[in-house]
Amino acid sequence: MTLIDIAVVLLSVIGLLISSYFTAISYRWIRPDEKWIPAFCRLGERTCASIIFTPRARVFGLPNSVLGQVFYAALLIGGLAGRLEGDALTLYLLASLVTVALGAYLTYSLLFLTRVPCTLCFTSHLINLVIFIMLLTLR
Repeated sequence: MTLIDIAVVLLSVIGLLISSYFTAISYRWIRPDEKWIPAFCRLGERTCASIIFTPRARVFGLPNSVLGQVFYAALLIGGLAGRLEGDALTLYLLASLVTVALGAYLTYSLLFLTRVPCTLCFTSHLINLVIFIMLLTLR
């Protein structure tokens, strides 16, 4: 594994954790302010609701976070299997480009429409951008 493969795997783990948290909230499996969630990750009930339950928080009828879980899991598997090359890399790059484009729109939405400073949202969008840049360097 290269250093970039390792970095993609680590960022994918972080992204998967954030996406899983948002998915659990979206399906109401947990409350956004559960005590066992680290304070820097915890969202307030009103803040969370204004982000997660808006129409912009869903693509193809699924919560964005579910798609994020699939994306990060695929990257994690690909990175651990040493498959971030060739045709697989092209597919990862295409999926990554879509996540960056969606992230740009969602960042705009957070800043100017919803007006909620969601640290976890911004973190996941930044992770997506960094992963995209790293995958580009593998090309």
